[in-house]
Amino acid sequence: QVRLIESGGGLVQAGDSLRLSCGASGLSLSFGAYNLGWFRQAPGKGREFVAAITWSGEFSTYADSVKGRFTISRDDAKNTLTLQMNSLKPDETAVYLCAATRRSGDPQMETTWHYWGQGTQVTVSS
Repeated sequence: QVRLIESGGGLVQAGDSLRLSCGASGLSLSFGAYNLGWFRQAPGKGREFVAAITWSGEFSTYADSVKGRFTISRDDAKNTLTLQMNSLKPDETAVYLCAATRRSGDPQMETTWHYWGQGTQVTVSS
């Protein structure tokens, strides 16, 4: 059974930083074979793409709203995906979910992603 488990969420003030992590187990292939990504879902809204990184780690892509503030990275030796979030804003309060896939396609589309975690809550107060 594939499990993606996020951690690192919490309550912070606007302008603060937070580092999220995602660990994986049960994948049929090695962790390094998967493209990985982060989405977020605010209350009453759909999932929103945040960032993604290719299986090789060579390429990453970000939502326009987080470019320059968020950094996605991976450590395949530790089976860990990380999202460093700086200068957080109140409207970025959401559940942050990690995802993994071997499918090709637009990483900003939910349908591209095969496996999902349950998410970790990030709350940014003003």
